[in-house]
Amino acid sequence: MLLLICPPVRSTRVAVQKNNFRRLLRTVEALSDLGPEMTAERDFPQTARTMVSALRESAGAREASLFVFSDKPSLLTSVACDGFAMFPEPALIPLLPKHVHALSTLRAPLVLRQESYDSFLSSNGNVAPEFFRCITSLKVAGRLVGLVALGRNESDSVYEEEELESLALLSHYVALAVHNHSLTQSLATRVSENLHLMASLHGFCDNALEAFATAIDVKHVNIHGHSLRVGRYAAGIGEAMGMDPNGIIGLRSAGYLHDIGKVAVDKHIFGKPGALDPTEFREMADHTVVGHQIVKTVEFPWPHIPDIVRWHHERADGSGYPDGLLIQDVSMDVRIVGVADTFDAMTSERPYREPLSVGGTLTEIVRMTPQKYDPNVVQGLLVQIRRDAVGSNRIPFLDSRTSLNLAPTDVDHLAATLQHKMSNGRNYLT
Repeated sequence: MLLLICPPVRSTRVAVQKNNFRRLLRTVEALSDLGPEMTAERDFPQTARTMVSALRESAGAREASLFVFSDKPSLLTSVACDGFAMFPEPALIPLLPKHVHALSTLRAPLVLRQESYDSFLSSNGNVAPEFFRCITSLKVAGRLVGLVALGRNESDSVYEEEELESLALLSHYVALAVHNHSLTQSLATRVSENLHLMASLHGFCDNALEAFATAIDVKHVNIHGHSLRVGRYAAGIGEAMGMDPNGIIGLRSAGYLHDIGKVAVDKHIFGKPGALDPTEFREMADHTVVGHQIVKTVEFPWPHIPDIVRWHHERADGSGYPDGLLIQDVSMDVRIVGVADTFDAMTSERPYREPLSVGGTLTEIVRMTPQKYDPNVVQGLLVQIRRDAVGSNRIPFLDSRTSLNLAPTDVDHLAATLQHKMSNGRNYLT
């Protein structure tokens, strides 16, 4: 008598359903874990490791790797792997056009077989395609952004349909994370390239304005180099006051151009050894208005340049020209260039006097502050002079023609005097 023992069909189905339920539960858990990970502010490699771990567990894999795709050249680069005993970091897989096409048109996770490796992956990289048993393309809006590659599964068998479904479900979310990372990297690259371009353009602009400043001064023997020095002094004061780099560049450029209106001033006025008569003074003073007319229609990257050209001779108490403005009527950039211009004029030779010493010039400027000058700007000037005195400036603030006849303690005394004037019962800051 032959006894046939049939497998318990019902119990087998129940076991399969339980396994499928566990797989679904692991996928849901992985999704709930991935959400916060993908939106957290952390480095992408760390997020990628979390995603690979979730993919591996959800698909029942012992080994998994995540690749990002770049198209110039066509290349897969691993960003995270989990479980592989020997795996290069990063793993690189160059792709031929046929590989890119095959991966781009792959609609679902694919179990790889010996005859299908060459259709999807190149063997010219530093990792053998045979490492992988299953792959799924990561796509956003139909465009390939990456690849998930699984090694062996937990039972060391062929991946089942439920495992592939779990992988497909999670891959949509991983694709978005990879795509966002690629966009961020691309944006960072573009910003970096634009900054380099801006730096080169700023360098070109700076060189052009420097040459222009030299041309402004060359007409007048007694002011050779004045515009260049005012530009450098203004930039140094701005740096000491904590201005941002672009603002400092704008100050230097404004200093180069502040006297552009002097191209219209009669040359003999600059060489006159005595005081100017009212007509000559008016012609000299009009260089601010003429200069403003020249630059006001030019679209500079620094919008304060026309104001600086017109108002660098205005003074805090309204005694300046051409418009008799008070300190609160002009910007900080105007005040900085005004002090830089005064400092260079006083330390430079003129037909009617010898140059003043740095110490004498600073003493006079402090004496006239805050009636004539902004105390914060004068403080910035003192900071740079003191740095020169102690030798801490990488590039000296003063040029070689101006000898520094001050000790650091002398500068400290001037700074203390300035501070006393600012805080002695009144506040002069605006």
